[in-house]
Order: sequence, then C-alpha cells, then structure tokens
Amino acid sequence: MAENEFNFSELEKRLGVNRRTFLKFCTGVAASLGLPTSAAVAMAEAVADIKKRPPVIWLHGQECTGPTEALLRSEQPSMEHLILDLISLDYHQTLDSGAGHQVEDMKKKSMHDNKGKYLLVIEGAIPEKDNGIYCKIAGETMTDLTREAAEHAAAIVAYGSCASWGGVQSASPNPTGATGAPQFLKDKTVLTIPGCPPNPANFIGSVLYFVTFGKLPPIDDKGRPKWAYGRLVHENCYRRPHFDAGRFATEFGDEGHKKGWCLYKMGCKGPETYNNCSSLEYNNIGGQVWPVGVGHPCFGCSEKGVGFNKPLFSLAEVITHTPPNMFPTIEDREDASGITAGAAALAGAAVGAAIGATAMSAKKLDETQSNSNTDKS
Repeated sequence: MAENEFNFSELEKRLGVNRRTFLKFCTGVAASLGLPTSAAVAMAEAVADIKKRPPVIWLHGQECTGPTEALLRSEQPSMEHLILDLISLDYHQTLDSGAGHQVEDMKKKSMHDNKGKYLLVIEGAIPEKDNGIYCKIAGETMTDLTREAAEHAAAIVAYGSCASWGGVQSASPNPTGATGAPQFLKDKTVLTIPGCPPNPANFIGSVLYFVTFGKLPPIDDKGRPKWAYGRLVHENCYRRPHFDAGRFATEFGDEGHKKGWCLYKMGCKGPETYNNCSSLEYNNIGGQVWPVGVGHPCFGCSEKGVGFNKPLFSLAEVITHTPPNMFPTIEDREDASGITAGAAALAGAAVGAAIGATAMSAKKLDETQSNSNTDKS
C-alpha cells in the first residue's frame, strides 16, 4: 500500500491525531529503532490496517504491577490507543472489564482461535518451588498458565525485571523459587524488557516493530531489544562529565550532591547497566523521572545480578574505564588562576587523551625498534 493510499481520515478518527503528527510519531519510533525513514511508512501502514492488530494475552505473576501502572501513564501513544489501535488486548488480569469464569473462558477462546498469531506478555516472576503453588490465578498455577499460553504464541515478551529474570522475588534466599520467563521457558525465545518499571516506550516500540514486521526486533544475549538496551546508562548520563573530571558526590545532601555531581561513589550502577534511561525521556517529562534525574544512584534494575542483588552502596563495575581518581579536587568557581570547573574538566579530558596517545606512541615505537633489531639480527 502506497502512502497516499492510507485511509488517514479513518485513522485520524481512531487516533485523534492528524496525519502529520501520526507520521512524525512513526518516524520517531523508527529512528529510535535504528531503522530508515521507509520503516516509518511501513509502521504507518501497519497501524492503518486494523486487521493487523495482534491479539494479546497478558499474564501476571509475582510482581507489584508497576510495569502496567507505568504503561497506563504512557503518552505516545496513550494506553487507550495502544490497546484499541495497535493491539487487541484480549486478556489482562488488571484491566479486564469482566471477571471470574467469563474472562477466563474468553482467554482460552482467544488462544484457541488465534493459534500462532497472538502475542503473549508476561509480567511478574514465575515461582517454580513446590509445583508453583505460590502463585495461582483462577485455581491454576502460574507455571501451568505460562506453559499453556506460551505453547501457541507467535511471540513472547517478558515485561519488567520480575518477568525478565525474577526481580526482587528471586533475591536470596528466594523462598518460592521465583524465576524469569526466559529461565522458565527454556525452549522458547523470549523478548525481555527489564526495568522496575521499564520505560513504556521500550515496550511500545518493540510491539510496534512486531505489528509492522511480524517478528520481534533484534535482541542481545539477554533477550533485550538492542535498540533500547544497546548502551550503558553511564554513556549518555548528563552527570558523565563530572565522572570524567573526578567530581563525585559521596553522600546525600553534601556539596557534590547539591551541585549535581556524579553519583558513582554513592553506588550508582549506571556504569554496568544497559538501558536507555539517560537518553530516552520517561513519559516525556524532561528527563527527570528516573533515579539519577532525582538525585538517586541507578540501582541497575535492568541487569540480572545487579538490581536487587548487589548492595545498593557497593561500587559498580565500570565496564568502560575506571574513574580518574588521581585528578585534583575541582571547585565550581574560578580559582586564583582564573580556571573554571568546566575548563578544568576539559583540560582533564585532554590530559587523559594526551596520556593515552603518548602511551600508544611509545608502544608503537617499542614495537618498531624491536622489529628493526630482529631484522638486523
């Protein structure tokens, strides 16, 4: 279908937005996914064709319902547009209007009528101990419900840290044997969207990719969509310049904390956590609605073995490079020589680059001399 064949008048009625705004949204999603502009047109086609809406079965295990609560507050698109225009939400234990046997029968009917077509979303951990008796819905264990729903699902999404790898329920001593969907469904490919709660945009973008192309987006070794979890929080954090300059807050309320310095020494796990918190605004509220934005260290909620497992104030494993602790203390004012903190930070970065370049040059010189001596001998 060509762009000019879209039924935009009908689409505008459904979405409540004009053609320009809708295409701008699709272009933004495509860019976030690392796709060309042509993909935005394909997404627009997919959403315009209401027949392409995949049925969704949404299960809840051990969790606080935080991911759903976050999704309810999403803006682009809003929850009502998501469930009415992008997907067909056939079963969701928090949002179902029905109850009891009626809604359970509807779920089974939807799964039967849409074998191989529906999207299964799992929210919450799955307790395996004692045959799964620690989480039951409508008289059935979460373990049995998950196996049943996963059997004929076209794709499976673990939404939130609890569903992705067990979350807080799986922390030691883990009395219920809580685990994540990928660990429970070992024979299935599960797209994980970890976070406590995750950014709704990471879920919506991945679902829109599925609606458009009929498959899940590329994933990393932990099942996370690469477009959202491909870089460390630390890489794009607006406190990163302070880290590079050696400026750290050491406790809540100290001068460094008040001035917005790096929270690494307070236990920030951004240097070892892959997520787009620092680059994608949470619900479009000025980039402040995430831990670091409100002055609290990142606790690594999207990393198994970090969030809910690693002590809050323990130092993160810096995957890129260690902080330059040898730098002298830098004050946020001009010193006697007239050098400002910003200039000192840039100078520090320049010195670091110069040291690195000098070391590399020395190494190459040594190799050249070594090769020359070998030739002579």
